[in-house]
Amino acid sequence: MLSFVKLLPIRKHKWYNANEMGKRVDPQCRAFQSAIQVLSRPWNGLILGLLQGGSLRFSELEELSGGLGPKTLSGRLKALEARGLVARSIEPGPPVRVSYTLTAKGRAFEQVTEAIERWGRDLVADDAPATPALPGAVRSSRAPR
Repeated sequence: MLSFVKLLPIRKHKWYNANEMGKRVDPQCRAFQSAIQVLSRPWNGLILGLLQGGSLRFSELEELSGGLGPKTLSGRLKALEARGLVARSIEPGPPVRVSYTLTAKGRAFEQVTEAIERWGRDLVADDAPATPALPGAVRSSRAPR
């Protein structure tokens, strides 16, 4: 566990009512905080997403990740393995092959990715200009400040 991340204790809030239509999530719930801690680490979501397709070797993960260096990939895989989300298997023989697969906990991430994708579709749809650009207006490729 990271020492600089503080998990908040579970509290009952006036705004949190599980009996309402559509259960609200308590953002201070320890389970919620733990999941956010995993997903907030760079590359974790990508690695878990890539492994949803099945077992992959280190070199395959490195290639499919596009830009993730071997040192970072190794560190992220070790951390995910320590959390019980990824299993590492070694196939003996020349050459020795190391592959990574999702554990049952890791496979549960599929439900999260589906929810994130639905939310992302809404975000992308909201990014479309609400009003057409004025004639002759120049669009900047720079992000707004």
